[in-house]
Amino acid sequence: MNIRPVEDRDFPAILALWNPVIRETTITFSSEEKSLQSLDAMVVERRRAGREFLLAEIGGDVQGFATYAQFRAGSGYAHAMEHTIILAPAARGRGIGRALMQRIEDHAREGGAHRLFAGVSGENVDGVEFHVRQGFSIVARLPEVGRKFDRWLDLVLMMKAL
Repeated sequence: MNIRPVEDRDFPAILALWNPVIRETTITFSSEEKSLQSLDAMVVERRRAGREFLLAEIGGDVQGFATYAQFRAGSGYAHAMEHTIILAPAARGRGIGRALMQRIEDHAREGGAHRLFAGVSGENVDGVEFHVRQGFSIVARLPEVGRKFDRWLDLVLMMKAL
């Protein structure tokens, strides 16, 4: 497995993983699919801020990605980050998510991050369990703060000290 910073050439594969999650699941509350332009802007913005967007591949096939940014706007939150991690369905349970998380955590820690947050859909039991296995703790359950597919959704806020 190779984990590396994403490049422009990876964008179609990332969109092929991310957009079905947006379109078909409650893993994310967003219903706005990513485009090549929005993905490019996100990567540029995060790197400009000293963050990273990493890709995991095996034999040239994209298995997943992870990225992070500041948890909330403002200088008071400069050391609190929130991450996103998306895996291909076939990549789950193979240590790929764990490897991506470790690299994101290392990068964030080296950049001065003190806390790393995960906002996980209350319906994403596997996502909550994954984060617990990575050392995250549940710090809050925010009832019915998201809405998708005409349903109210809970957000499980998880945190890890870096």
